[in-house]
Amino acid sequence: QVRLFCITIASTHEIARHITMTTLTVTARGQVTFRKDVLQHLGIRPGDKIELDLLPDGRGVLKAARPAGTIASFVGLLAGKTQKVATIEEINEAAAQGWAGKQ
Repeated sequence: QVRLFCITIASTHEIARHITMTTLTVTARGQVTFRKDVLQHLGIRPGDKIELDLLPDGRGVLKAARPAGTIASFVGLLAGKTQKVATIEEINEAAAQGWAGKQ
C-alpha cells in the first residue's frame, strides 16, 4: 500500500514570501524520494543528513542537519591562513571597530 503525505516548504526571498506545497510518495519499504529542486531549496547535498522535528499536531519540520561544531574547531578555522600575528591590542581594536560597524 502506498500512502501520500505532504511537506510544506516555506521560503523567504528578498522580493516576496511564498509557500510551495509538494507531495511525496512513500514506498512499501517506507522510503521517500525528494526531487532535486526540493533538495537544492533546502540546501541538502548527497550524503547530507536531514532533521525531521515531529510536532504534536501531526506535522513535521524538515531541514538540513548542520553540525554544531566546537569552539576548538572554530579556533583552528583560520590556522595557517596568514603569517601575521596580531597583538591583543590589535584584536581588541578590530573587535571594537567591528561592533561599531566600521571595517
